[in-house]
Amino acid sequence: MSAGGPDLFVVCKSCGSEVSPYITECPYCGNRLRKRAPKIDREGRVAEKRLRRSPRPSLPRLRAGEIPGIRADARPYATIALVLAGLVGCLLWRTSLITLSEVAIVGKPSGHWWRVVTAAFTYDNTGYAFVTLSAIGLFGWLIERRHGAASVLLLFVVGGVGGLAATAALYSVPIALGANGAALALLVAWAMPDLLELRAGQEIEGDLIGTAVFAAVLLLMPLAAKEASWLAGGVGMLTGIVFGLPLARAARR
Repeated sequence: MSAGGPDLFVVCKSCGSEVSPYITECPYCGNRLRKRAPKIDREGRVAEKRLRRSPRPSLPRLRAGEIPGIRADARPYATIALVLAGLVGCLLWRTSLITLSEVAIVGKPSGHWWRVVTAAFTYDNTGYAFVTLSAIGLFGWLIERRHGAASVLLLFVVGGVGGLAATAALYSVPIALGANGAALALLVAWAMPDLLELRAGQEIEGDLIGTAVFAAVLLLMPLAAKEASWLAGGVGMLTGIVFGLPLARAARR
């Protein structure tokens, strides 16, 4: 057999005779060499059929009730909606449709208390928006995967909107917007199970160092963005503790 050339013969497994590679039966003993005549390529070589690779095995999505104590796999729709609403709030007031004072807390809201809600989705500082929405996206997804969408929405409303409402009520000339309180509420609530295990002397799986850095940046955000409220951040942390403790204990049970 020459290198790169066609096969000159094949050996019959029954009688050991050398026969042509283009026949289906051995002419000496009648043994079946192959099921059908082989295909010949342009260079005169036998073109063997390539075996198809079997698809890699993959695990199906976790269904509801399949494993006790673990929630079914689902998209974090509540978290996605909150992050998208924040992204819209970064851009909407910059159009000619509305002004910043119509959606943010700039002075006492008076009869326009709905601004404490719209202010939670409004940002006029790109860095403030990036850090806050990143925290909401990360810890909101983790909370939603562990406890469901209702927990995420509750923490956002109480920690974020509640923090802005407290700022509007207690400051004489309040200026506040963004959801730093909501981000801290979600962060603290997620960290509560690890903090409880750490207090009990047990090993933890979460990255509390990275979480602490995230928390420090959010807490100190009013130094870089004046529109971020110190009081809203404090209300967010308190909300995370108050709601995070029962959620952590429920998850342990």
